Amino acid sequence: MLIRTLIFILLLQAAAGCSKSQKKTDPKDDKPAPVVATFKNPLLSSGPDPWVIQKDGFYYYMNTQGNKISIYKTKALSQLDKAEVTVVYNAPASGADSKNIWAPELHFLNNKWYIYYTAGSSGDLSTQRMFVLENSDTDPTKGTWVVKGQIKDEAADFFAIDATVFSKNNKNYIIWSGHISATDNTQRLYIADLADEPWKMATPRVEISAPQYDWEKIGTPDVNEGPEILMNKKGNVFLIFSASGCWTDDYSLGMVSLKENGDPLKAADWTKSAQPVFTKKPENGAYGPGHNGFFKSADGTEDWIIYHANPRAGLACSNDRSPRMQKFTWNPDGTPNFGEPVKIDVAITKPSGE
Repeated sequence: MLIRTLIFILLLQAAAGCSKSQKKTDPKDDKPAPVVATFKNPLLSSGPDPWVIQKDGFYYYMNTQGNKISIYKTKALSQLDKAEVTVVYNAPASGADSKNIWAPELHFLNNKWYIYYTAGSSGDLSTQRMFVLENSDTDPTKGTWVVKGQIKDEAADFFAIDATVFSKNNKNYIIWSGHISATDNTQRLYIADLADEPWKMATPRVEISAPQYDWEKIGTPDVNEGPEILMNKKGNVFLIFSASGCWTDDYSLGMVSLKENGDPLKAADWTKSAQPVFTKKPENGAYGPGHNGFFKSADGTEDWIIYHANPRAGLACSNDRSPRMQKFTWNPDGTPNFGEPVKIDVAITKPSGE
């Protein structure tokens, strides 16, 4: 009887042990890692002149690197520091585009990819001009990038930087910052019609903005640069640009609006806002915010701005400029409301859909 009792107790203990073991390995008890719903600015420690384009579920990001052009590919801009990075162009040893590669922008036109970038032939910045690369692959990080050469107004081949492209009414336009002559240093904004070959201009340039307000004239010379186009749901066109010298803490964003049904090539159809639309916020670690881009959240429901800024005063146009992004809204009159630069190193809700 005693033996039977001992056997029964041992069987109960074994069963309990099996039950505990099973409980430990039950997949229902394996909790997934918590989802991180926030990110912090800056997105990278360095990244002047940030640019973003979305296509086929991916974001493609670029910034000034000086001697090369790289493309960051990611599905989530909030995780830009983990993106796949591909160098697509290295500066040649000599030539017209061998120095100071600035502000590359990636655009998809006529079923091909194009990169518009600024470069010069020497350390003399007066040699800075705009150039174009072409790639026929569906993925801009693959295939072969072909040099198409300088894009210019043949009658006004002066200092020219920061090219961007936009489409309206089935026409493509190029906008950039440049000088009116070889002897004038004021940076103005110009527009021209693109030819069917997107590395050529089809019309002479038209000036659509020049520094006129005090906030555009901080630092010498006076500067309007970094033009970027933003459209609202109604199709209204806003040109957001960077004003004053990037070497000042007061680099900021201004806005020029195209009148409804206006002609982009008609200067009188553009109107500049008297006040800047995005300015420094020292207490948030944002000095000289500017040279921006725009994108939609992954699910298409939110509008976001990406821009660079310095974390401290006096850092000028250096590689300390880092890329930051934040959501923006729209005013009742249809104009964008960018608010103020958000504080660095503070948790921000990720774009919707990430």
